[in-house]
Amino acid sequence: MSSAIAKDLAPTGKLRASINLGNPILAQGTLEAPSGPTVDISREVAKRLGLELELLTFDAARKSFEAMNEGNADICYLAIEPVRAAEVAFTKPYVLIEGVFCVPVDSPIKTVEDVDKPGVRIGVNEGSAYHLYLSRTLKHATCVFGAAVSDGQDVMRDLKLEAGAGVRGPVAAYVAKNPDVRLIPEKFMVIQQAVGIKKGKAPETVKWLSDLIEELKAGDFVPTALARGGQDPSLAAPPS
Repeated sequence: MSSAIAKDLAPTGKLRASINLGNPILAQGTLEAPSGPTVDISREVAKRLGLELELLTFDAARKSFEAMNEGNADICYLAIEPVRAAEVAFTKPYVLIEGVFCVPVDSPIKTVEDVDKPGVRIGVNEGSAYHLYLSRTLKHATCVFGAAVSDGQDVMRDLKLEAGAGVRGPVAAYVAKNPDVRLIPEKFMVIQQAVGIKKGKAPETVKWLSDLIEELKAGDFVPTALARGGQDPSLAAPPS
């Protein structure tokens, strides 16, 4: 069974894993030498299937998604979003991350509800989970991204916007270093980070990968991987 799954999942004979270094909770290190939970999971998948592992590194989620969608990667690590789920078969989430806003310290914006008002421009990382979510849920505010790959808080500062969006850990760290920026404490979304493969793979392959992720979640694999990368182990999703 495992040989058939290996052939279906990795037709080139090696597991090509798409790693997004744009999310520091899930991947750390450099483009040449990545580390973190997604790298650890990739190694475990390759080991279980007896495959050589090739790590393909990117600086943004949209680039990681494109690698999967264009057939250049066999496995990816992305947040579950409808626009992605049309092309990618996802496991259940293995990590849950909160999306939050930050604003200039003297801003009248106090709550998440205050952000979605006419005239409010929100800095985002183009193609990120929170960008996709806000693009389909905002009623009045608009999303803005920079010319280069940038976190929402950096886009906010560079373009002098009313708010910036991002994941709690990096945004909170940014706010702590920049006294002219303030965090909106409440979350605006929960980002469900999952493992994905291209739709069209055999049902047995999808089930095998899903079962493996549940096995890793049931033990201490995911919390340990998070802690090893300097992240909060409580971000690990509970077993489904």
